[in-house]
Formats: sequence, structure tokens, C-alpha cells
Amino acid sequence: MEYQPPAIPEWNEERALAALGIQRVPFEDLDGNTQGYAKRGRKIAVSPIAALPVKTLFHEAGHVMLGHTDEGDLSDSERTPRDIREMEAEAVSMLCCESLGLPGAEYSRGYIQSWGQGQAFTERSAQRIFRAADQILRAGYPGE
Repeated sequence: MEYQPPAIPEWNEERALAALGIQRVPFEDLDGNTQGYAKRGRKIAVSPIAALPVKTLFHEAGHVMLGHTDEGDLSDSERTPRDIREMEAEAVSMLCCESLGLPGAEYSRGYIQSWGQGQAFTERSAQRIFRAADQILRAGYPGE
């Protein structure tokens, strides 16, 4: 008998955001190129015309879970540089999308390469990325 993977209950955005303490707020940016954003206070917004809204949601939730939105409280020397923040958040988004079989990974790769300009993720970044993606994914499943 061939192996049949177990059915995985549906991942749920509302359940995940509630469990993570992230609030989805109305999108108010007038820049047509902005797909979404994360704000202090664990708030995220996704453009109603975002090309891949779930991928954008994961990216913005990644910023929150990685602590990027709280870095305003840190001194300049403790802040994560913007290129690293964008690479980390997009890697979280890519892992979430790939794990759930959602489209967008090909765009994530280009986004990461564009911000990274050839630099590799550090071990610390990789650990943070996997931890954030795991938290986001687990929060969206029942009983987690």
C-alpha cells in the first residue's frame, strides 16, 4: 500500500492573527506600489489590490514576529538594517507560502535577491526566520 500523507486541517488567517496578537488594520497608504506594511503595536495592513495578498500578509506578519516593528525602541546600533529586515520577512513569507502550497515563492526569491545583493543569510537570521514561520503556521491550525 502506498503512503498517504495525513490530511492537514485548513490554516486559518483569523485564528493565526488572534493567536499571535496581531491586528489587521485598514490599508491607508496611497503609494500604489506598496503591497502592505507592518506598524508598531503588532498591526499589519495589506493593500486591497495586492497582487498576492496572502504572501503579503505573511511578509508583514513576519516583520511583527521578527521584532522589526518594535525596533524603534532600540538604539541605532541595535536596529536590523533595512535590507536584512526585508530579506528576513520575505523569507518567512516564502516558507509559509511553500508550506501551504500557495503561489508566490518565485516572487519571494527575486525580492530576497534584490534586497540581498548577493549576501547570504547569517545563522542568526536563518534561525529567526524558521522560528517566525513556524509560529505563524502553527498559530493558524486548530488546537495549536
